[in-house]
Amino acid sequence: MTRPDLLDLATIRTEYARAGLTEGDLDPSPFRQLDRWLRDAVDAGHPEPTAMTLATASREGEPSARVVLLKGIDPSGLVFYTSYESDKGRILADNPRACAVFHWVLLERQVRVTGAVTEVTREESEAYFRTRPRESQLGAWASRQSAVLKDRRELEARLADVRARFGEGEVPCPPRWGGYRLAIERLELWQGRPSRLHDRLRYTRQDDASFRIERLSP
Repeated sequence: MTRPDLLDLATIRTEYARAGLTEGDLDPSPFRQLDRWLRDAVDAGHPEPTAMTLATASREGEPSARVVLLKGIDPSGLVFYTSYESDKGRILADNPRACAVFHWVLLERQVRVTGAVTEVTREESEAYFRTRPRESQLGAWASRQSAVLKDRRELEARLADVRARFGEGEVPCPPRWGGYRLAIERLELWQGRPSRLHDRLRYTRQDDASFRIERLSP
C-alpha cells in the first residue's frame, strides 16, 4: 500500500514506440555499432550523450556503480579517465572487470558493455590530459578522489595551493591519474518497444575474435 505522502511510483508508465531493432540493422562490429548509436544520441541533442554508468565489484563481491564519461572508443574497447587512487581505481586493481551502461532516454535506447579492464598507456593518459580545460587539470591535482574531506574549504585550499604551485605554467598529468580501457566481450543493444516487448540484441566475442549476434527475450 502506498502512503498518502509518497509518490505512487506504480502508476508511472512510459510506452516505448519510437523505433524497432532487427538483426539486419546491425553493423557486424559492435564497436562501430556503438559509435553509430553514440552519433545518433549526439545528433538528437541528448544531454551528456557519452555518460555511462560504470559498475564494478570488489574481490569480496561488494557491488559499486557510478556515472563516468566515455572519452574514447576503438576496436580495443571503451576508454574513460579517473584517479587510480579513487574507489573505482582501487576496486579495479583487485577485480579488473566492469560493466558499462548507456541510457539515451530520448531515443528509448540502452547499451550494456561487459569485459575486462586494463590501464591505458601513460602516453595515452598524458595526451588526453593535455586536452582538458586548465581548471579541470588543476582540479585533478587538488582532489584526492574518494578521500574524506573535513569541509569544502579544505578542497578550495588545496586548489589554491595547486594554482600557486603551477602558476601560469603547464599543468602535467598527475602520476596517479589516467585512463582505463573496457574491452568489449559482450555488448547488448536495447530498443524500447510497445507492451514492454523490447528488442534486445547481443554481441558476444568468440575465440577467433569474431562476434556472435543473438536476440534475447525482453
